[in-house]
Amino acid sequence: MPDLNNPLIVQSDKTMFLEVDNDRFEDCRAVISRFAELEKSPEYMQTYRISALSLWNAASSRMTADDIVGALEDFSKYPVPKNVLHEIREQISRYGKVKLVREEDGELYITSEEKAFLNEIAHHRSVQEYIKDVQVGRILVNKDYRGHIKQALIRIGYPVEDLAGYDEGAAYGFNLRGTTLSGKNFVMRDYQRKAVEVFHAGGSRQGGSGVIVLPCGAGKTIVGIGVMQLVGAHTLILVTNTLSIRQWKSEILDKTDISEDDIGEYSGEKKELKPITIATYNIITHRKKKGGAFTHYNIFGEGNWGLVVYDEVHLLPAPVFRMTSELQAKRRLGLTATLVREDGLEEDVFSLIGPKKYDVPWKELEKRSWIANAKCIEIRVEMDEELRLKYSVSDDREKYRLASENPAKLDAIEKIMGVHGSNNILIIGQYLQQLDVISQHFNLPMITGNTPLMERERLYKAFREGREPCLIVSRVANFSIDLPDARVAIQVSGTFGSRQEEAQRLGRVLRPKGEDNMAFFYTVVTRDTTEERFAHNRQLFLAEQGYEYNLHTYDEYCSMHPETPNPGPRKPIVVDESEKAEKAKKTEKASKKSSQRKEKEEESLAGR
Repeated sequence: MPDLNNPLIVQSDKTMFLEVDNDRFEDCRAVISRFAELEKSPEYMQTYRISALSLWNAASSRMTADDIVGALEDFSKYPVPKNVLHEIREQISRYGKVKLVREEDGELYITSEEKAFLNEIAHHRSVQEYIKDVQVGRILVNKDYRGHIKQALIRIGYPVEDLAGYDEGAAYGFNLRGTTLSGKNFVMRDYQRKAVEVFHAGGSRQGGSGVIVLPCGAGKTIVGIGVMQLVGAHTLILVTNTLSIRQWKSEILDKTDISEDDIGEYSGEKKELKPITIATYNIITHRKKKGGAFTHYNIFGEGNWGLVVYDEVHLLPAPVFRMTSELQAKRRLGLTATLVREDGLEEDVFSLIGPKKYDVPWKELEKRSWIANAKCIEIRVEMDEELRLKYSVSDDREKYRLASENPAKLDAIEKIMGVHGSNNILIIGQYLQQLDVISQHFNLPMITGNTPLMERERLYKAFREGREPCLIVSRVANFSIDLPDARVAIQVSGTFGSRQEEAQRLGRVLRPKGEDNMAFFYTVVTRDTTEERFAHNRQLFLAEQGYEYNLHTYDEYCSMHPETPNPGPRKPIVVDESEKAEKAKKTEKASKKSSQRKEKEEESLAGR
């Protein structure tokens, strides 16, 4: 019942205000984040919005209209507006009302018990090109456009439930190990097993497509392997980069009895098709020329796949969506830490990969020590007068770069390293010139996109084993990098307001730490600049998961740690401009040569 002591205010435009300084804040946030999207997260009042897609995802994960209405009425200060209650019941009821089924004649039909729904669908211009015939109680559609019709339907407000079934693919069975190759006992955690079972749904048509949302470090790869075992068929796994291929392969060999000979790599370096094939998004979307055909599109047709796994599905390139629209007869599993996409294509994930099937709040896993207790800290540094003057006359993009590369951040980095003993620390950034300066200043190794794979693996191994206590990494470390011993991450610059990047970077320190199980995630930003505004936006997703950012100026942070000496006067690194230009020229030349070599190699392999 409404109570002025409650933390939530629900408005008629479907926005909600949640008081942070309220005894029921945590309980309320945990519930409403399942059916609403966080839009703003200032210190004292968070803003959420209920959308049709957020409600459909809630419905797909078995949340009912009564569950949602009950939660709003339980936590609201005032009576919930009637139009909001109506919208919730209307949108929740729409999920599953329209179904896509395959009849005994092999044809594909849209069906619904709501004749008005069918009538509206049949007469909608965006759907008509996929319709073959309108019959009594059903609509015959072109089965070659199974994915296209689902995309069209969701855009006009009808999230179709796809019950048309799947091709089983070539059979391939295997077992999970009870003991890993390293001699450790292995058993799936309860939430991992539940995620697998919810997705598979006993092999029925109600399962087999959808997205599992788990934090970085919570074992999404294990969930993928568990689904592979239940499906028991040839599997295509799509990942972000070559290093991810190696990590998936390592996990599969460590946790299953699958032979190494049955695992293929399909990348710029190798073109293997095996019962279990792991490919990169880059190779799948490769074209010899802009606008030309996709060179390796044949991978989808040459393998008799029973399952396609999309790792880091929030990064799925747009061309892969187009390919996936033609793969609707295959079981499809998406794995991600966040459904947020910076390109706004969440509806395409919903319709083509599938709706959200299962998720676990990050804080719940933290309480159970499955992931580390993470403390998020934002340190704001000043900008000196000369740089501030340059900043004031620059355009927006240049302003962000100047604020991001602020040399004053070196002092903050040094202080943080002093507080944490310069051990198990990642320094992550966006701008290579900034990272190069930090690397020189602290004499630390740096990994960028130009770092050879073998050198990356050597440095990662040294970091895991403690022989390299601190690494500087560019955006290559945002995704799928296995750094289990990272205890501290220092973010010095990022991709504007990217929420998904913020979530992935926090994930670099979330693996369990033992003992106190504490991890620290620092963001260093320049005060009173556009960087501060973008940093706030980046933190939205993590705020929704229950993380709070402790905000401190650099001076405040120093006063909190008087036992650690503050950095002395900084000696500026003088970069010879001619030397800098020559270095940039050599890097560009080497990069171009490498790209040409890869293109020739891919053309040669494609022609075999």
